[in-house]
Amino acid sequence: MDTPKVYESEYRFCLILWEHEPIKSGELVKLCKERLGWKPTTTYTVIKRLSERGILKNENTVVTSLVSKDAVQAAEIDDLVERTFEGSLPAFIAAFTRHRKLSCDEIDQVQQMIDRFREEG
Repeated sequence: MDTPKVYESEYRFCLILWEHEPIKSGELVKLCKERLGWKPTTTYTVIKRLSERGILKNENTVVTSLVSKDAVQAAEIDDLVERTFEGSLPAFIAAFTRHRKLSCDEIDQVQQMIDRFREEG
């Protein structure tokens, strides 16, 4: 199953949901007002829209996610690499590292990931 697209404002909402779930919709409304400056109607509209798209469920006023943060992030990266770099992960990494210096620790972490993929492959 493909991960449904989550847009920027929806993603900021989902960050709050993932942090607090399961959560009563009324409490979610309060958090969205505090953190995002949203009116209650905006929050309820987003809950309804994300529910219709299969990203969350709202049962008996308790909201829980149906799609994980990792799945949403992975889908977004896949889309970015496909659209912008013609599906080339090396081209994406080259562009990323041209504009952002990696620390020695980050380089070590990336190398460990590459080594694990080689071992599994």
